[in-house]
Order: sequence, then structure tokens, then C-alpha cells
Amino acid sequence: MKVLFTLLLIPVCSVTFAQKLETLTVEKIMRDPKWMGVAPSAIRWSNDSRNIYFNWNPTGADRDELYTITPTNTKPGKVSIADQRNITPERATWNKKHTAILYAKNGDIYLTDIKTNKTQQLTNTVEIEGGATFNGDESKVLFTRGDNLYSLKLNGGELVQLTNFTHAAAGVAPAVIVGPPAGRRGGGGQGAAAGARVQSTGNAQDRWLRAQQLELFDIIKVNDKNRKLDSAARKDLEVKRLKDIAVGDQQVNSVTLSPDGRFITYTLVKPATDVKSAIVPNYVTASGFTEDILNRTKVGVAQDSYESFVFDTQRDTVYKINTSTIPGIKDIPAYFKDYPKELERRTKLNEDRKVFMRSTYWNEDGKYAVVVISAQDNKDRWIMKLDPTTGALAILDREHNDAWVGGAGSRNFGWLDNTHFYYESEASGYAHIYVADVTDGSKKQLTTGNWEVQTLQLSNDKKTFYITANVEHPGITHFYRLPVTGGVPVKLTSMKGGNVVALSPDEKWLAVNYSYANKPGELYVQANKAGAAPVQVTNSTTEEFKSYPWKDPQLITFKNRYGSDVYAHLYLPAKPDPAKPAVVFVHGAGYLQNVTYGWSSSYFREYMFNNMLADNGYTVLDVDYSGSAGYGRDWRTAIYRHMGGKDLTDQVDGVKMLVEKYGVNPKHVGLYGGSYGGFITLMALFTEPDVFAAGGAIRSVTDWAHYNHGYTDNILNEPYNDEKAYRLSSPIYFADGLKGNLLMLHGMIDQNVNYQDIIRLTQKLIELHKDNWELASYPVEDHGFVQPSSWTDEYKRIYKLFEQNLKAK
Repeated sequence: MKVLFTLLLIPVCSVTFAQKLETLTVEKIMRDPKWMGVAPSAIRWSNDSRNIYFNWNPTGADRDELYTITPTNTKPGKVSIADQRNITPERATWNKKHTAILYAKNGDIYLTDIKTNKTQQLTNTVEIEGGATFNGDESKVLFTRGDNLYSLKLNGGELVQLTNFTHAAAGVAPAVIVGPPAGRRGGGGQGAAAGARVQSTGNAQDRWLRAQQLELFDIIKVNDKNRKLDSAARKDLEVKRLKDIAVGDQQVNSVTLSPDGRFITYTLVKPATDVKSAIVPNYVTASGFTEDILNRTKVGVAQDSYESFVFDTQRDTVYKINTSTIPGIKDIPAYFKDYPKELERRTKLNEDRKVFMRSTYWNEDGKYAVVVISAQDNKDRWIMKLDPTTGALAILDREHNDAWVGGAGSRNFGWLDNTHFYYESEASGYAHIYVADVTDGSKKQLTTGNWEVQTLQLSNDKKTFYITANVEHPGITHFYRLPVTGGVPVKLTSMKGGNVVALSPDEKWLAVNYSYANKPGELYVQANKAGAAPVQVTNSTTEEFKSYPWKDPQLITFKNRYGSDVYAHLYLPAKPDPAKPAVVFVHGAGYLQNVTYGWSSSYFREYMFNNMLADNGYTVLDVDYSGSAGYGRDWRTAIYRHMGGKDLTDQVDGVKMLVEKYGVNPKHVGLYGGSYGGFITLMALFTEPDVFAAGGAIRSVTDWAHYNHGYTDNILNEPYNDEKAYRLSSPIYFADGLKGNLLMLHGMIDQNVNYQDIIRLTQKLIELHKDNWELASYPVEDHGFVQPSSWTDEYKRIYKLFEQNLKAK
């Protein structure tokens, strides 16, 4: 065994580019990516639709710069710093006529008239204001300052505070000091003592004594009469204060005002206590001392709790939104059937499940409010109609999944008109658009088929949906328009591959980031019409990159052992090595789609490495395994409670296909991948040792009980509730099965999959007396490596691993 520590120093040098790339080597392809050319990124429109802005670096400078074009003048030009200061943020709120926008910038609120391009600064304070929007009749601007909601009248400028959330310690009430109004106080100490006192009802004895004093002494009767008159006078003169809403140590979220100004809904978040976070030691520091980086928590940690409320300003009353009537609120997740004692305990408790509510969606006339509520156990999402006068809820839609609710478009919601609410759901097995009628609860599915609606945008006139979807093929995305009443989607983009579209605010133009499998993304502009010709704006790749014939990998399918189609990229060598070796690349992230006709911006280095492997006689397979994005609900959740199950057998079945169809030697197969791909590599070598002879596991999860909560809890539940799932899914429990040669590579300041993870597995391998493994550690790298020297070092090691173990005779 070898434990390798690679100390990497940040190089200080200029980037140079060769003119012709004839033979691929690790040193060449893992250079600073600028050698390839820098594709345009962060493509967005100006709010007046006159300009397209994008980040770009056509000269290989140290940093990208901001460029701009217009739909009719497509020659890119740099945007000066002075002009950048005047660009309005993307996140802005439009008025109903789309003639003005509100936005927050540098902590203040601004209003811009689109036609005149005149901007008015509405606030100018040292406090931070945000969340700017219009009220129902658009006569006022609403915004938050601190926790509280404010309104500012546009014509006249009257500023009104609408909420007063106070963070005094919960349960502590101040003493109420009562005294006579000014002008009636006596002089000296006697007046102060007699005129101000602490009101107290006291016990029975105190009340009897007070009554006796009133009976016996006239002065007591006079003072008591004056006190009552003073109290009445103060009440007559009293100005009504905004209601204090005591929230204690809770955080205030999602404050929303109804269009008529009567109701304010909000959510209180009580932070979990006794929460422990991991520490990541940083060894290579400017100070010369080891410095600790405070990091994330681990799965299963106590979670925040949520409650939502309505503040009825007309009745000056606050009441809780009643979640106890939600259908299925007491349901116990299905996996507890594997734990009979815990199932019995929970059944007896009969508790409501914990939920959290997203923002309130009010229709335009303010008659109806809809809230979206999710279960904290991830098994349900409810779309509910809210009665703001009572806090009662009525069901519009419930999406349940015994695994977890999610998928493409799971956060797309809104109103079509005053009675119809749209949303996306995987109820049919794929993410599609639905519309609910809030007056009678009826629902209509607008899109159907074995494809996904990946993005969704409602047109300005609310008559059309604009969607990104993979209708034609799972690996091809196009931009479509669709009437809100349903029908056949009309394709607006035409180039085969990946089309990421930004629609201009006036909806006349499309800015398209188009790419193909062997061509990085470039910016195109076209009219928002079916059949319109796209005009290429950028040409970013260098002559050196273009000089190499990058492979257009075959996009194939094969059947897995369960009869499902598995999509994969296949790289066939022009001259197969006599040993007939093969390498499987496993993409990371789990829920990600890598097998498409578009360029992989996440895995472009691995794409080039796969080209190099094929050039050197390897057959390479890149699989969109079970759990990958783009293929619907059942594929997405196929890894529930068993990561390293179907996602791994898809790789094994892919190898079987390579052996049977392409003559690969079954004894000469390796695999590699990072993050989730590293996890699969470990599981493959530990549990399928007769299939894989060698593997390179990069930044790998070795024990899911030590990963974060948000990702892991969806798939495996919590370790203390579903230990079986964690034992079944974590490589560390299967390390004794290692037979082939394992290379592990990990950044030492990884704040996603902590370095501790790989160290724990290292200790396990030592205790198991395994000697066919190595660990390469990278002191200055986080989860996503940055330094070219790090990339070069790790891929030289991976290539050496394959050369030594997969080409043996």
C-alpha cells in the first residue's frame, strides 16, 4: 500500500497555447482550461430587452470580463465599469403591464421605468432593504427591512411599517407602569409615589384589604376615582400602535401581504439546538499555522422546525395556519415496516409529521391564496388553498412518493388567472405541467409523454408557457412554447444538442447557449419564432483545441437486468489494444444527466481523458445509471435505500454488453469517477471484484452517515431511523471485498465530502490488512479541484493505474 501526499504550489506564470494538438497527453488536456478557449457564461438580458450580457474571455486573460451585444448588432463589446454600475439586477419584479421594474441593489430599493429608462432610488438607508414587490393595486412598493415588512407610497412617499416582529425572550412580559397623565402629578416624592404604581391583582387577601381601604377612607376613594378618570383619558388620547408579534429566538421568513392589504402571512423558523458541525483542517495557509474551517453538519442532525401564521390586520389578530387537517399528515413512512418496534411506537404516538410551508401565492384580486407545503421527511408535497380568515387549509393536490418527492421542475408554481393555479408534478412518472381550478378543486394535465419539462416560464400575457424539455430524445433539449390551455408543444430551437435559452423580457428574442457533444457552448441569437435561423455570436474555442478531431461519442442504449433501457456514451478505439481493455467512467452528483448530445460543462476534462483513453486502445463507456436526471421519477428514485444497488448493476450490465458486443476482455475492465462516481468506484471494487480489475476513486463518499443531510436524507432517510439503508449503501462496510487495485484521490480541504471520509476508509483498509490500494492527497484542493497541477497529478496516476492493470497479457 502507499499513502501519497502531493504538495501543490500555485504556479505564477502566463498561459501559453500551442497551435496544433496532435497527440493527447494528461499534461496537455489538464492544463488551465483557458487553453481550450473560454465559453460564454451567465447569459442574461437587460430588462429593456435591448442588450444581452454575458461573461467571456476570448483572449485568455486572467479573468472573464463582461461583454454585451444587441439582437441586431451581434459584435461583442466589453462593458465598462461605469456602465456595469448602471445595470439592473436580473432578480427584479415587474409591474402588471411590464413597463416598470422594482429591484434591490446595494441594500436599497430602486424603480426603473422601462420606456424612459429612468431610475428612481426609493430608499437610501444604512439598513438593508430587499424583497421589493408591488402591492395589489401597484400604488405602493412593499419591501423588507430586517424581519419586518414595509410599504412605501409611490405618489407621496408615505412609509408605513406593516409588521413589528420582536425578538424579546419568549415568555417574559414587561411590568406595566401606570400613572396619571402629565399635568395631574403631585409635586415631590409624595406625588411620584402616589401617582405611579405597579398594577397587581394580588391574591385573595390583597383584594380583601384593598376593598376594606376603599370602604374606610375617603382619600382612598378619591384617589381611586382619579386613577380611573386618568386611565379613561389616556385611552381616549392613545394612538393605536402596530401590534407587537413576539417571536422570541425564531427567524422570520416568507412575509407576504395579500393584494387587499388585509392579511400578512409569515413563517417562523425555530433553529435546531445542540447541532454539531464538522471541522476541516487547512494545512497550507498564509499564516503558517493549521487553520480550522468550520464546515457542515452530518445527516441525521436535528432539523429546524417551522410554523406558519396569518396576521389579520383588520382584526389585529394573529393565528396559526392549521396543518393538522392536511391529508396524510399522520402517515408513517413505508420504510418503517422494516422496523416493527419503531412502527408500533409511532403508531401509538399518532403524531403529526413535521412540515414546512413555502411562500403564499395570492391571486391578482386577492380572493384566493395557495400555499405549497412539504413534509420534512420528503415523502409528500401538498398544494393547498388557504382560508386567510381562519388559517384553514383545503387540498388542491397531493404528490406522494414512498421514496422522495423531487425531480425536474418541482418548484415551478404560479397563477394563470384568478381561479387557476399551475404547477409541475411527477404524478404520471415524468415531470409535467398541471393546472388546478381553485373554485372546484378539479385538475388538468397539460403535457404528457415519457419526457420531462425541465424549465417553465409563463408569458407576460399569461397565455403561453415557455418550456425546456427533452421531447425528442432524453439527450436532446429544445425550447418550446405551449398554450396554457394545453396542446402540442411548438419547438422554437432547431439545433440538435443542448439548448439553454434565455427569453428576452419583451419575448421577441431568444439568447441560446448551444453546444454539441464535442463542441463547447457558444452564444446564438434568434427571433422567438418557430423555424427562425439562429445567428452565432461567439467563437470561443482556440485553434489548438480545434486542431484535434474530438470524438462524437456514440449515444447508445442497452438493456439492464431489469429490462430497462440504459443510455450511455460509447467511445470506440480506432486501434484497440491487444489486451482489449475497457474503462467505465461514472459521473458524479448522482442526480445529473451526462449522456446527452450536448457538451458536458461539468465533465469536460473527463470527456477529453476518455478521448485519450480511446486513442490508446481502450473502449470507454459513460453511463447514465439509475438515479440520473432526465429519465423520469422511477429512474430518479431507483436508488432509494440502496445506493450502490441498481446504479452499480447498471455499470456491471454495461460491461457485460461491452464483452458480448464489442469483444472487450472481461479481465481487463476498470472504472473511475469523482464524488458519487468515486463512491460507485469503491462499491464496484468492494462488491463486484470479479468484474472490475482496477478503479480510480476521486473525492469519494465512503460512508453516507458522514455526508450532509439535505442530499442523503432524501435517499436513505436518517441513520438512526434506517440503519439498514446506510449499511447497505456505504462502501466502508464492504471494504473486505477488495481484490483489484484501488487508487483513492482526495482534496484535504474538501468541504463537501470531507477528507475525514477517505481517512476513515484508509484506516479500515489498514485494519483489514489490504495492501493493493493507494491514497493520493491534495493539500490545497476542495471538492472541485482548481489547480491544473492537481488535475494533472491525479489523472497521471489514474492513467498509470489502468496501463499497469488493464493491459497485462
